[in-house]
Amino acid sequence: AGQHPVLMIFEDAHWTDPTTLELFGRVVDRIRTLRVLLLVTFRLEFQAPWVGRPYVTALTINRLAGRDINAMIDRVVGNKLLPANIRQDIIERTDGIPLFVEEMTKAVLEAESEGAGQRTAASIPSPTLAVPASLQASLMARLDRLGPAKEVAQIGAAIGREFSHALLAAVVTKPEAELESALDRLIAAGLLFRQGVPPYASYLFKHALVQDAAYGTLLREPRRALHARIAEILARQFAEIAENQPELLARHCTEANLIEKAAGFWGKAGQRSLERSALVEAAEQLTRALGQIATLPATPELRREEIKLQVALITPLLHVKGYAAPETKAAAERARLLIEQAEALGESPEDPLLLFSALYGFWTANYVAFNGDVCRDLAAHFLTLAEKQRTTGPLLIAHRITGVSLLCTGAIAEAKAHLDRGIALYNPAEHRPLATRFGVDSAVSVLSYRSWALWILGCPESALADLERALKGAREIGHAAVLMYALGHASFTYMWEGNYAAARALLDVLTALADEKGAAQWKAFGMLVQGWLFAVSGKSADAVHMITSGITAWRSAGATVYVPLHLSHLTRAYAELGQFDDAWRCSGEAITAIEMSKERWYEAEVYRVAGEIALLSGEPDAAKAQTYFERALAVARRQQAKSWELRAAMSMARLWRNQGKRDQARDLLAPVYGWFTEGFDTLDLKEAKAVLDELA
Repeated sequence: AGQHPVLMIFEDAHWTDPTTLELFGRVVDRIRTLRVLLLVTFRLEFQAPWVGRPYVTALTINRLAGRDINAMIDRVVGNKLLPANIRQDIIERTDGIPLFVEEMTKAVLEAESEGAGQRTAASIPSPTLAVPASLQASLMARLDRLGPAKEVAQIGAAIGREFSHALLAAVVTKPEAELESALDRLIAAGLLFRQGVPPYASYLFKHALVQDAAYGTLLREPRRALHARIAEILARQFAEIAENQPELLARHCTEANLIEKAAGFWGKAGQRSLERSALVEAAEQLTRALGQIATLPATPELRREEIKLQVALITPLLHVKGYAAPETKAAAERARLLIEQAEALGESPEDPLLLFSALYGFWTANYVAFNGDVCRDLAAHFLTLAEKQRTTGPLLIAHRITGVSLLCTGAIAEAKAHLDRGIALYNPAEHRPLATRFGVDSAVSVLSYRSWALWILGCPESALADLERALKGAREIGHAAVLMYALGHASFTYMWEGNYAAARALLDVLTALADEKGAAQWKAFGMLVQGWLFAVSGKSADAVHMITSGITAWRSAGATVYVPLHLSHLTRAYAELGQFDDAWRCSGEAITAIEMSKERWYEAEVYRVAGEIALLSGEPDAAKAQTYFERALAVARRQQAKSWELRAAMSMARLWRNQGKRDQARDLLAPVYGWFTEGFDTLDLKEAKAVLDELA
């Protein structure tokens, strides 16, 4: 890259990491070294983000100035003579692009005479008008003078930017000696680089534009025939490549206009990408497969393949675009429609899980853009169908989504019963492969949500055990989407237990993984938990900024679930900054969201925090606070949510203590605290014990 304009981004790098610092130093040193050759300039821009660590955001290499072009021309021509008028043409026409300077100069040197050189330079228009065309013209002129080597360059270009000697030799219909002679000419001309020794060598075009120029000289029909031959040879003679890199065959079949074969290979590539957590690539490849199938005449076989690929597309979109994003919902709707159309033709899907996958996509969309009534109805329908089918896979998922729907609508104990049934059905050998079909491994999901249910019901140690099992399972599976899911859900339980260091460690991994996989929704999830961490750490201004940004990013993906929880943390942060109008606005939004969506699992906490805000204002309103605390207690008791009841009882006990009602305070808090049989080292139970000791 040092020979061409470059933009390198060092965004969010760990600048305390010696490896990063060493790498950046090597980059700068290399650029300074290249300055001798290319006489380029570079600029460093520093910023200080809110975290307070300066980091480099951009490093740019500018185009060459006139004197620098002259110096580069001198290095290329060496001891040869170059007429002044031709040198000036090169300077004027190359616009300071190093690659073009080099290639134009070489094209001139390779011309047969000074007159031919003048014609070469004059025939190429200025790159200020059309740089790619100018560069291509120069490269094509050089290729034309290579004779038989040009054909080898064309075949190599069709294979790819990089190709092996073995594959090239299999495709080229030339004796080995002629092939090696042609390759030597291309290498001597500086168009190819070679690594290794034939027949084990590999080749790389000097620049993608060199490959483009060679490829562009192929006519349409010969080009299609060449790609068909490459695909055939890959499939027949390079079985390992064909198996492990189906996208290569897909590309060649696409270029050969072998649409049905291309669709099959794109579909296989998408499935392989999904298995290795390459979520963006999976979505793109599956979409390409579906697009090509749509151009073919419909047959029962193609309809079955289309349904399979359409269902598969749902999973990567869940994580890349968002669970409730328009693209995800459209994919699920399309899958359901295709299944209905096939059934109307008497073509039931060979795999009964396909229908469940489509239904699951609908449930997920309504869960993330939370609609409690619809979630419970869809889960009940899913469970009815699964019970009729009597196979454990659908039944396991049915109990899982029923449990999650009940949990988030406030039926905590009933939810736990379904989650218990789900985990009892789980068989790793049978059900782990379903993770790529249903967005997440069912055991990881059940354990994650049962951890929440257990904590809310007042079993902190059992909740922690489920959390650790979920994380262990996710790491064993090794699928990025499953791990992000486990990390995100586990962070909630750690936060409730007061283990902020553990939550922060999980959050660091989640954020890095979400960045790597392009999972925008999980990145927003991480922002929200980071804001929560700021809120409990006394960094209220940072909490406001991060939670506000996180909610915006979360909603931009169509998500509204958990928003009441995060609005509650935002409420507290605003109050601690003395911004009580904003605090009450957020509290009101949270209560309205609960009533509209029926997401009631955090309702008691929303009311309790509202009561705390009433006491924090410049003119504390004890009566208003007590009303909110009473609501929180009533909701918690109705939901059997002992952990929320303990928090509400502590808030009320502190209020009564300050009012001199010490006996009432103790009589309220002591029975709730006495109910607990585990988790006495968690933050809430420690605080409750301290309040009771004070009231004794």
